[in-house]
Amino acid sequence: MKRLLCLAVLLFVALGAHAAQDDKGRGVVAYGKADRDVPGWAILSDLPDGWTADCCMYAKAIGVNLVMYKGEWTGEPDRVVVLNVWPSKLSSLEAEIQDDRHQYLARDPAAKASVFAVDNKLMPCRGLLYEGTDHKDDVVAFCDPGLATGIRLSWSMTLPHDDAQKADLLAMFRRVVEQSKYMKYHDETKASAGKEKARGG
Repeated sequence: MKRLLCLAVLLFVALGAHAAQDDKGRGVVAYGKADRDVPGWAILSDLPDGWTADCCMYAKAIGVNLVMYKGEWTGEPDRVVVLNVWPSKLSSLEAEIQDDRHQYLARDPAAKASVFAVDNKLMPCRGLLYEGTDHKDDVVAFCDPGLATGIRLSWSMTLPHDDAQKADLLAMFRRVVEQSKYMKYHDETKASAGKEKARGG
């Protein structure tokens, strides 16, 4: 599955109440500053109940924009939801899907690949579920927030094929993908610094 370099890994925030026994209402956002022809971007989604989001330590260490995991961080890929954002190069979302499928099956020709249905109301997203000969399943969903954004993104997760909680994990992953949204990010710090400089501050 693609492990593309991130544009920038900056921040996640938790939104809403943080009751000790109830994490409902929390969300996460990862964002990157403008870079050449790519405007600043922010990707928002829901944080599953009881899960932790990280963008600036573990995610940065493995070269992705955001990770979400439950329990302690182990460094293992199983049951970790990963967000990747990259400057769009391929012609379409379908091209991203076909390229990923080609790469996966080139590494594991006997693997099975099937459609993983997702329904994001805010941007086109397409999903695939791979069943590898290593007895691991990899689910990935590619999303295209539009030509003007200059980016594409993917959510992905690996889990054991015989994981007892597989159905629940896939349902949770689908919700993350379907609730994810794109927003244009403006660097207010940079804008403030520019104003100060203009005033001679």
